[in-house]
Amino acid sequence: MISVEHLSIEFSSRPILDDITFLINPRDRVALVGKNGAGKTTLLRLLAGEETPTSGRISKMGDITIGYLPQVMMHVDGKTLREDVMSVYSSQLTTDIGGEARFIAEMDRTIIGLGFERKDFDRPCSEFSGGWRMRIELAKILLQHPDLLLLDEPTNHLDIESIQWLEEFLKTNGSALVLVSHDRAFLDNVTTRTIEITLGRIYDYNVPYTQFKVLRQERHEQQVRAYQNQQKMIQETEEFIERFRYKATKAVQVQSRIKQLEKLERLEVDIEDNSRLSLRFPPAPRSGDFPLIVEDLRKDFGEHMVFQNATFTIRRGEKVAFVGKNGEGKTTLVRCIMGQLDYMGTLKIGHNVKIGYFAQNQAALLDGELTVFQTIDNVAVGDIRTQIRNILGAFMFGGEASEKKVKVLSGGERSRLAMIRLLLEPCNLLILDEPTNHLDMQSKDVLKAALKEFNGTVICVSHDRDFLDGLVEKVYEFGGGKVKEHLGGIYDFLRSKRIDSLQELERKTDEAMRRKGDEAKGESSSAKVDYAAQKAAAAARRKKEKQIADIEAAIAKLEQEQQEIETLLADVAHQTTENFQRYDHIKREMEQRLYEWEILSEEE
Repeated sequence: MISVEHLSIEFSSRPILDDITFLINPRDRVALVGKNGAGKTTLLRLLAGEETPTSGRISKMGDITIGYLPQVMMHVDGKTLREDVMSVYSSQLTTDIGGEARFIAEMDRTIIGLGFERKDFDRPCSEFSGGWRMRIELAKILLQHPDLLLLDEPTNHLDIESIQWLEEFLKTNGSALVLVSHDRAFLDNVTTRTIEITLGRIYDYNVPYTQFKVLRQERHEQQVRAYQNQQKMIQETEEFIERFRYKATKAVQVQSRIKQLEKLERLEVDIEDNSRLSLRFPPAPRSGDFPLIVEDLRKDFGEHMVFQNATFTIRRGEKVAFVGKNGEGKTTLVRCIMGQLDYMGTLKIGHNVKIGYFAQNQAALLDGELTVFQTIDNVAVGDIRTQIRNILGAFMFGGEASEKKVKVLSGGERSRLAMIRLLLEPCNLLILDEPTNHLDMQSKDVLKAALKEFNGTVICVSHDRDFLDGLVEKVYEFGGGKVKEHLGGIYDFLRSKRIDSLQELERKTDEAMRRKGDEAKGESSSAKVDYAAQKAAAAARRKKEKQIADIEAAIAKLEQEQQEIETLLADVAHQTTENFQRYDHIKREMEQRLYEWEILSEEE
């Protein structure tokens, strides 16, 4: 599908990628991983044709189509959400009414899956924030069904429900995929192959991310041993040369050793290892038993009610998560707690509570004239001062980066620095609003370990399931103007949500049947039962049940066909354009049938 051969690229004479070669095959789902700055985004831009390599080449099979979602993009105003997304169909729409209806149904599913509501469809795109504009661009790319998807951090602005929808879409979509993400759970659920970029080279593993981590550790240990052995050999050779350089009887041997060193290919290894770095918060001053009590809380913005009747208590030492779709009130409630917004109802901060607050705008409060090191050195106390450079390294401020002035840092770098500063200040109630957005996996691991050891109380607003897993023991769900408490961890909550969704579907059906029965009883008390109406309702019910049964039979047949074509495509000899087109047709037909099944099943 795509062949990358001996590819190299340099920026300002600094090599980013050095003589890399690999293939992307149809239906590959590749995780592209590596430290920030390793070259992941650069490689995506090369594959998308937006960068030109210094040397080497990228060959593409036939006229394959590529959909590329960058982290930062330009948006064009002047259209509504519906008009903008429908524009991707402009070259496909015909007088085929059925085809257009399928396009519209697919568009609706995609937009709603990414978190929009139907009332948003006719809003101008200019009204949406940058995160929501990214979702619009993602929807447009997905709806074009390109042969290859290149996605750079697609989950950064998505909530948990939208991430789960995107996971299912990517797993069942026929496109090949190359994905950059710091969301470990997302990578594990979506990808089946992992390519790591480190020191300009790539290492290709035909396994998902978590399995790659195990194999990578084994490879790293082997590299370290080989590097250490080579360094020992170099030292011994240099000592031999120095000792016998001026002895005529050893001249031939000395020259041989010198040539040996000149020809030696020096091994490199990423020897930085912060796996043992133990970052601990300062001991939390003891607070009262109940750091936060919320009773009958309500918040409105003008005529828009964000939430109402919010009532809950957070005990000392609890670690809880605020989750829900964007715009449902998570950050709004945090700002109420911080005294930044007014509200109706009761919100009590407990005795001796000292709040440490992280939000994206905290980065703007840093002193731009200080260096990174000075910013942290000014707040660090006690033994932690001896670890400042290790801590900065773990959060991607190693080496010369620690001497940069704050005013030259990017927005993401400032956010990371604000997070480190918060970690070192004594408090007993930590409120973290999307703390992982600008952290790589290693930094997230360091932060999570520190939070688990923290003896204070934590409120974490996050969509990162892997980060929340094992950290929080209670989840507060924001949605529909309510705040609902769920006991247990994040995956307990997500499992209960799936069960609740099925139960809600059954409940709607039961309620509809009861309502029809109650209406019939009411009519019989004042008049004779309208037998004709009952008969018509029963006929309609039987018709709908038959429609559902027919669709389920069609889905079963399509699943069988899908399994057969997947078995066929597992053999390289059968990986023809015709077979891939057939596979894509089956997938789209199944999506349409599932959509019809959902509509019929949800009708009351």
